[in-house]
Amino acid sequence: MGKKVTLDANGVYYRQLNEQIREAVRNGADEIELLNVRGQRYIGNAIDKPVRFTVNGVPGQDMAAFMRGAFIRVEGNAQDGVANTMDDGQIEINGMAGDVLGYGMRGGRVMVKQDVGYRVGIHMKAYMDKSPVIVAGGKAGDFLGEYMAGGAIILLGMDSTMPVETPITGRSLGTGMHGGVIYIRGDVPEYQLGPGLSFHPLEDEDIAFIRKHVEDWASAFGKDADEVMAGTFRKVQPFSKRPYGNMYVGTN
Repeated sequence: MGKKVTLDANGVYYRQLNEQIREAVRNGADEIELLNVRGQRYIGNAIDKPVRFTVNGVPGQDMAAFMRGAFIRVEGNAQDGVANTMDDGQIEINGMAGDVLGYGMRGGRVMVKQDVGYRVGIHMKAYMDKSPVIVAGGKAGDFLGEYMAGGAIILLGMDSTMPVETPITGRSLGTGMHGGVIYIRGDVPEYQLGPGLSFHPLEDEDIAFIRKHVEDWASAFGKDADEVMAGTFRKVQPFSKRPYGNMYVGTN
């Protein structure tokens, strides 16, 4: 039988809260519930055991940075920097997430019910046999997938708090992207693509990949996967293996 620990974060400074979390993990806890979280930073950082966290409230910046194998469910919104350089594990955010979600992420999966901020997936990369995935149910700010080198981002544009007329994704989509793939449900004007990118036709394996993650997202947040899959998806990737090669090496 697993060991569950409940910690009340009300009025607790982030350093003390994280020490309480580390102590609970050292003492064999495999389930940790945090109550009254109000902006405490670094929750779940570098946890390398399959601990299940439930975070009630709004965690602060850099939640799950360098995490390797834990599961975190946030019942609320999350601030900036979630999953910074995350190596493995899963995060579910039952709300919105802020900027630079998944910075340098190299494994695991993050699922967000609603909108995400700016520069989501920046520098995301595949690492050895790992390939990170971000699924967001709402809309995204500018520079989605900036400098992306691997992994996948799936943006659904459905469960959004933004005005209806707000584009699904902001400006400069995938600027500097040279690997990985971005799938967007809905229409994206070509002028929003960053330099070196283009739309690609969906293959059967793309549809199977999207469906797998959409089904998990729908299960996590009480949505209808078939309704999501009934929409039209666009696939965004660099137009070549070296989309910026001619910027550094002269061509004839």
